Amino acid sequence: MALHAPRSPLICPSTPSDPGPGPSCIPSIAVAAAAAAHNQAPQFMLSSLNLSDLSSDPLQQFRSWYISAQTSGVVSPETVCLSTASLPSGRVTSRYVYLKEMDGRGFVVYSNWGTSQKSKDVEANSWVSLAFWWREQERQVRIEGRVEKMSQEESQKYFDTRARGSKIGAWASRQSGRIDGREVLEGWVGEVEERFKGVDEIPCPEFWGGVRVVPERVEFWQGRESRLHDRFEYVRKGGEERGKEEGRKEEGKEEGKEEKEPEVGGEWDIARLSP
Repeated sequence: MALHAPRSPLICPSTPSDPGPGPSCIPSIAVAAAAAAHNQAPQFMLSSLNLSDLSSDPLQQFRSWYISAQTSGVVSPETVCLSTASLPSGRVTSRYVYLKEMDGRGFVVYSNWGTSQKSKDVEANSWVSLAFWWREQERQVRIEGRVEKMSQEESQKYFDTRARGSKIGAWASRQSGRIDGREVLEGWVGEVEERFKGVDEIPCPEFWGGVRVVPERVEFWQGRESRLHDRFEYVRKGGEERGKEEGRKEEGKEEGKEEKEPEVGGEWDIARLSP
């Protein structure tokens, strides 16, 4: 009897009588080997990355790569995975957002910071990470840093550029809260529409706005053949000691100590990483 390996990953089907994968679903070595032979992931062959290609400033290097992504057919290059971690559990949550701005301090995203899980996370732990994946260029960028809240004036300036429906939605949604049905959300939307009926300039909610991720570590990843990828990381000099100091500040928040913005500037250590 011929053995036909599946063309997709080995995932056992679930049926009413078989609610999920179990010991009987574990493939034999022969099946796994045959499946692997038919499901080799494509090789990364487009480009390489060398130290001589890099700017001394990761923000400038990111800008260069981002412009390249924009002009090379990458679909939605602004899409980025934002990960936060709650304390004291350390549990990590991730979600996709849009990079909306970038300046000399860092990377700016806008969202709900009043009721969402990420707002609860960054209230206790300001360290976050960003991850960009540009499949068409076989490139990845990972960023680790701290968030700082943008001013209400800065958030309003961006809020003014949004479509009216998006502004209404920002006011209406209790982001991440459980609701009994979509009609509840639509009811909230109706209430907000009535509230701002005839109002041309809708104000930005205080619970909604921008945060800037100020980087302490940035990694640029270029896919290569045989998984021998090119990886370079930038680490801000003095960042380790600054991180310890910021950790002490986080602990002192409950004591009412004044919080300062993350320091920026300075030089960066650049190193190649093993794939």
